[in-house]
Amino acid sequence: MAEGMTWSVLDGDKLTQAEIYGQVLTQLGATNPRLVAMTADLAKSTKIGAFGDKYPDRFINMGIAENSLFGVAAGLAMAGWKPVVSTFAVFAALRSAEQVRTDICYQNLDVKIIATHAGISFGQAGSTHHCTEDIAVMRSFANMTVIVPADGIETGNAVVAAMDHPGPVYIRIGRGFEPPVNTTKDYGFQIGKAVTMKDGKDVTLITCGVCVGQAMRAAKVLETQGLSVRVINMHTIKPIDRDIIIKAVVETRRIITVEEHNTMGGLGSAVGEVIVESGKACAFRKLGVPDAFAIVGYPEDLYNHYKFDADGIIEAVGALMKKEIEEDENWDDET
Repeated sequence: MAEGMTWSVLDGDKLTQAEIYGQVLTQLGATNPRLVAMTADLAKSTKIGAFGDKYPDRFINMGIAENSLFGVAAGLAMAGWKPVVSTFAVFAALRSAEQVRTDICYQNLDVKIIATHAGISFGQAGSTHHCTEDIAVMRSFANMTVIVPADGIETGNAVVAAMDHPGPVYIRIGRGFEPPVNTTKDYGFQIGKAVTMKDGKDVTLITCGVCVGQAMRAAKVLETQGLSVRVINMHTIKPIDRDIIIKAVVETRRIITVEEHNTMGGLGSAVGEVIVESGKACAFRKLGVPDAFAIVGYPEDLYNHYKFDADGIIEAVGALMKKEIEEDENWDDET
C-alpha cells in the first residue's frame, strides 16, 4: 500500500509527525472508500482535518465528546467501515479508556487510533495535557497493538502498516517538529520488528519515539570516548520484539531503555519483562519521566530536567559501565 505515496523523506525536515500522517491518511482515502476519519473537535490540532478537507462525506467531528467518539468508531467498525480516530493522547488513553477497552478492544474491532500531543510534547500546557501513562494503559488492553514512531517518516510507515494490520492499533506521536532520524522510508518497517539504528558491543540503548534521536546523539558522543553503543528503535511496544532484546542482552550485557513516558509500565517495563522471563541477567536501567507528574516547561527543557536527553543518556551509560557483570556466565548449562 506504500506505493504511490507522495510524501517524501524531504518532508521529514519541514513537517511534523501529525502533518505527515494527515497527508498519508488522505492519500489512503483515495484507495479505500470505507476509510472514515474521526475526531473530537481537534481536526486542526491533530491534522486529521486534512482528510476532512478532501473527503468531507467521510469525516466525522463528534465535538468535545471523546467517549462518544470511540463508541461511535466501534459501531462503524462493526458496520464494515474502517474508522481512524485521532485526538490528544491524554483523551484517548485516559478519558476514554473504558470505551477503548470495552467497545473496541474487547470486540477486537478494526479501529485505528492516532494519538497526538503524547508524552510531554505539549509540556508548556501543564499536567492536564501531558500524557506519560498511555503506553502502560494501552499495552495492558488485550488485542491492542501499540506503536511509537521515531519521526515523521516512521509515522507515515506506521499509518500505512496499521491499515493492513488486523484489530485495534494505537499510534502515539508528539506535537512539534520532531527531528528526523531516518533518511529513507524504505528501511523495512514492520509491526513487531525493531530496527537496529546503530550496532555496538558495550551497551545497548533501547528506545522509541522522540528519544531515538536523543539516543543516536548520545551514542555518537560515547563513541568518541571509546564506547561501542548499540541503538535499537523499538517502535512497536506491543507486540514487542523479544528476539532483538535477548540478542542485545547476550551480546552487550548492559541495557538502558529511554522513553518519553513514565518509567513505570512503559517501554522500560516491557523490555524488563522480556529480560526477566528469559532468565538471563544483565545490568539494566530505565530512563524517562519518574513516578511523578511532569513539571511545566518546553519539551526539550523537560527532557533535560528528567535526564533522558542526550546528556542524561551519556551520564546513565557512564554509571552503568561501572557496574560489574559476570562476563563468562554460562546460560547454556543444562545441569
